[in-house]
Amino acid sequence: MTRVVIVTGGAQGIGLVLTQCLRKEGFAVSAWDTDEEALAEARRESDALFLSCDVSRENEVADALAATIARFGQIDALVNNAGIGVRKSLSEISLEEWNRVLAVNLTGPFLCAKHAEPYLRQTKGVIINLCSTRAFQSEPDTFPYTASKGGVWALTHSLAVSLGPDIRVNAISPGWIDVSPYQKASHRKPEVLRPEDHSQHPAGRVGTPEDIARMVLFLLNPENSFLTGQNFTVDGGLTRKMIYLE
Repeated sequence: MTRVVIVTGGAQGIGLVLTQCLRKEGFAVSAWDTDEEALAEARRESDALFLSCDVSRENEVADALAATIARFGQIDALVNNAGIGVRKSLSEISLEEWNRVLAVNLTGPFLCAKHAEPYLRQTKGVIINLCSTRAFQSEPDTFPYTASKGGVWALTHSLAVSLGPDIRVNAISPGWIDVSPYQKASHRKPEVLRPEDHSQHPAGRVGTPEDIARMVLFLLNPENSFLTGQNFTVDGGLTRKMIYLE
């Protein structure tokens, strides 16, 4: 029987590559996004089910879930990938901006897990939350994004303990991932990567969305059923590198 995966934020960036890779591996995919332009482009390029859904709005999550069940009849996995960020100083950022980032990045995974839980229990399913290396180290002026991803990690192990053994829950923390080739056409601009951008990574290169997709496939594999409540950092070793100023 074909396994069914929900991918939030699935119309561009890492989410689009996840959708494409999962389809190639034989999964049925329901990809949710808010960007209508990106959704229209993705529908022309893939036979996945693409649905308009703001994951911070509970009624939209419930509707998208119902449409997914109506189409496929089951849910085997949920990949909470949708995320946004705002980069402003503490004096400049507004409460509305703070709340919006947390609503999408943290409340969104909570709502999706809440509504998907009964279906995932039926299939002994999997939840994968896209966290970030920013949950564990910071760049300046990334307050809501960093806080939200710290919350995603905490939510991950809370869900794992609460929903097990029926549902396994893990997190993936990407590092520097070049998503520029997978943005919608109107925003597609190649990222200029210097040799030092690659060489600062112990792995010797900046990451690609396919690196994240391979980790998702690993965690979806039923043979890895002893893995739950864990965070898997996919960053080319960069967060393990000590840096000294000469």
